[in-house]
Amino acid sequence: MKPQNTLYIMSDEHNPKMLGCYGHAQVKTPNLDKLAARGTRFTAHYTNSSICIPARAAFATGRYTHETGYWDNAMPYDGKVKSWGHRLQDEGHRVESIGKLHYRHEELPTGFSKQHHPMHVMDGIGQVWGSIRDPLPDERPSMMLKEIGPGESNYNRYDRLVADEACAWLQDAAAQDDGKSDDKPWVLYLGFVAPHFPLVVPAEFYDLYPLDALPPRKLDPETGFVRHPWLQHMDDFTKVDRRLTPEQRKRAVAAYFGLCTFIDFQIGRVLDALAACGLEGSTRVIYTSDHGDNVGARGMWGKSNLYEESAGIPLIVAGDSIPQGKVSTTTTSLLDTYQTVLQSAGVALNDDEQALRGASWLDLAAQDDDPERIAFSEYHASSSPTGAFMLRKGKYKLIYYVGFEPELFDLDADPEETTNLASDPDYAGVLNDYETHLRDICDPEKTDRQAKDDQNALIETFGGREKALNIGTPGATPVPGQGHE
Repeated sequence: MKPQNTLYIMSDEHNPKMLGCYGHAQVKTPNLDKLAARGTRFTAHYTNSSICIPARAAFATGRYTHETGYWDNAMPYDGKVKSWGHRLQDEGHRVESIGKLHYRHEELPTGFSKQHHPMHVMDGIGQVWGSIRDPLPDERPSMMLKEIGPGESNYNRYDRLVADEACAWLQDAAAQDDGKSDDKPWVLYLGFVAPHFPLVVPAEFYDLYPLDALPPRKLDPETGFVRHPWLQHMDDFTKVDRRLTPEQRKRAVAAYFGLCTFIDFQIGRVLDALAACGLEGSTRVIYTSDHGDNVGARGMWGKSNLYEESAGIPLIVAGDSIPQGKVSTTTTSLLDTYQTVLQSAGVALNDDEQALRGASWLDLAAQDDDPERIAFSEYHASSSPTGAFMLRKGKYKLIYYVGFEPELFDLDADPEETTNLASDPDYAGVLNDYETHLRDICDPEKTDRQAKDDQNALIETFGGREKALNIGTPGATPVPGQGHE
């Protein structure tokens, strides 16, 4: 495969169901739809942990959360486990970032030769209060949705800045190499923050989604849906949905839809600049997100569980040697980033990298769909009483909770995950098979204990539980130089 430049675009908290090319009847994403039309779209793509920092550590290192120990939003990636960026730097490639990385801080060697306008965790420590899980405190009402509706947030302004900087960067790159890749193609990572809360978006995007035309709530606890006990523990801790009025819930959905269109617009600006600079033919483009968002399903907001809305993410890959207009059902995850970026740049895996679990999306796009490939995700972070683990293979998906009953879904017959098959004797063999696959990856009980031990040790370094409860940003990470939302 011909080495080429790579433009890797990551949004934050993009529900995989909420793009036009993924079949949503209302959400408008014309630029990502065009990208999918000239590339391959993956329909079973997952984060490896449904919260920012562990997901981004997996993206960087090609390793699972339990392998690296970046468990939660108080344990940011620091470069100690080497990334694909380190390898590309070692090989002499230009590797730069623009926007949100959410690592520990800019000065650490995390695999980028230059970071433009980087967003990292606040004060280099993140949300220490979120590490308090053994046991959970009685409650910590979330500040997630304190602002909802039309307007302009610091996050909106930051995303525009990221797009502005990306367009200028591409113009400079084109001037330097006359629009052609040499034997050392560059990699540019763009990190946008939309559609992450605050659910505030300029009126021109919010007004695209009238409240009276929004879809009904999915699996609504107020109309009889009973949450899984693990999820109910989480809701009792955060108390987000129960404090919203029906009108506020609709406004939140409209704002989230608007943010999906807003970020599509910013991405469109960048893709237009790529074409205008003459770089489109020499650059592969990847679009994905770090994790999804529940957007009110099951009465939940944000991420932090392993249902499709939260653990699923979009993936579109386009460019040289990638089939156009293809839809792949092969299961993939952020872990595969490592192999994908190295292959695109023309760098062969060394012996240690050969042992990593991922595979290149470029190869997977060119091959027949693989019903046996496994995706794995885990969650050990804020609001969770115990570790949760997800295994997806083919049409079935297992969610295993330490100390709680599991869930098993047939996503072909039940894509909305409404019917748990785990207690159905007809599926006992499937359940056993999937748990065996899960335990081939890790021991859930031992992993849960290790995560909590590491978190307890961190809490002690900050003076114990009572002090740690008040350490770290209470909501979204502040934009650099612009203060709290």
